[in-house]
Amino acid sequence: MLTMKDIIRDGHPSLRQVASEVVLPASEEDKSILKSLLEYVINSQDSELSLQYGLRPGIGLAAPQINVLKRMIAVHVKNEQGQLYSYALFNPKIMSHSVEKAYLTSGEGCLSVDENIPGYVPRYARVTVKGFDLEGKEIKIRLKGLPAIVFQHEIDHLNGIMFYDYIDSSNPYKKIDNAIAIER
Repeated sequence: MLTMKDIIRDGHPSLRQVASEVVLPASEEDKSILKSLLEYVINSQDSELSLQYGLRPGIGLAAPQINVLKRMIAVHVKNEQGQLYSYALFNPKIMSHSVEKAYLTSGEGCLSVDENIPGYVPRYARVTVKGFDLEGKEIKIRLKGLPAIVFQHEIDHLNGIMFYDYIDSSNPYKKIDNAIAIER
């Protein structure tokens, strides 16, 4: 089981590298790593388990965050209507996105970043993501709102991009044109 000690922190060089595609069909080792990413985000949202193991609650985790430079992400998040989006994906890609932007009014956080970094992070309001599940089946997901933001955040990790790279350092709460404000 993954714990916070397995998650590398901001400043670690692996967080700034581009991860490699996972060769499919995935090896048992890669499947095991991907399962452990999803298990972490699910466990971290369980108040008893998070307390017992000292897990910081998370809604997404990417393999580079555990120092594995492969294109794997796990997301476990509910949208504004309470619908659960729980996915563990190999080689996820954003296939299309809206022109319209969105951002979280509370800003974004990251399990690899210990301090709070305030500011708006502009994202696409809607995205279509394609990837492969643990069985190797191709999955295509249309996302909007919070789930769309989470998938973009995790896919950025696969490309060595951190959420705060998007924050305007001179004006962190600068209004984002043509954007939906999402309360969290």
